Amino acid sequence: MIEYLNQLDASILLFFNGMHSPFFDKFMMLCTGKFIWIPMYATILFILFKSFKPKLVLVYAIALGVAIALTDQTCASIIRPVVERLRPSNPGNPLSEYVHLVNGYRGGSYGFPSCHAANSFALAVFIVCLVRRWRLAIFIFGWAILNSYSRLYLGVHYPGDLFVGALVGSFFGYICYRSARLFNTETKGSVSRNYRTPLFKLNLQPFQQTIGITVGDIMIFTGTMTLFIIIATSLF
Repeated sequence: MIEYLNQLDASILLFFNGMHSPFFDKFMMLCTGKFIWIPMYATILFILFKSFKPKLVLVYAIALGVAIALTDQTCASIIRPVVERLRPSNPGNPLSEYVHLVNGYRGGSYGFPSCHAANSFALAVFIVCLVRRWRLAIFIFGWAILNSYSRLYLGVHYPGDLFVGALVGSFFGYICYRSARLFNTETKGSVSRNYRTPLFKLNLQPFQQTIGITVGDIMIFTGTMTLFIIIATSLF
């Protein structure tokens, strides 16, 4: 059974890793970077400051930081040294000679589970539980999936690495969110009504319609603009 799963993992990896092009090589290298998404991360703090009192802002910010730290350390310092599964891109892995590398990037030695996938899903689950807006949920999970897929495309993780990483991250994201809620006695049911209150409104005269822009919409806008910048950069 284990041998079959390993073969399936390798087959799926080689299939997606083999679908490469100069554009997607640049695109995925940018997507997998941590600093390119800083503007989107900054909007998370903006959401907290606009929706909660200073004490709760600190509570949720710390809880999110703890979720990321627990997720990252569980994957990198506990599971990886025990499992010792080489990345497909690692020179010591016989599969590496079939893996398409981008700019010679190989990652570290071990890759099970994926810290990128784990941290992305920890963040996504925490934010979705906190905000509870379907548009933001679609966007943030789409971002987490894209971030995880970039690791598959670059050949530094097997699909199984990503799947288990996503499970670990989702677990810690939810647990830390629930723990933070214990300090929030001001709201019941919905987390904060401020998420539903528009910061400002856009009046679309030709359509005789007014659109309310919420804090969640601002995060979607920031992330989307970052994605457009990545696409534009990848074209040159």
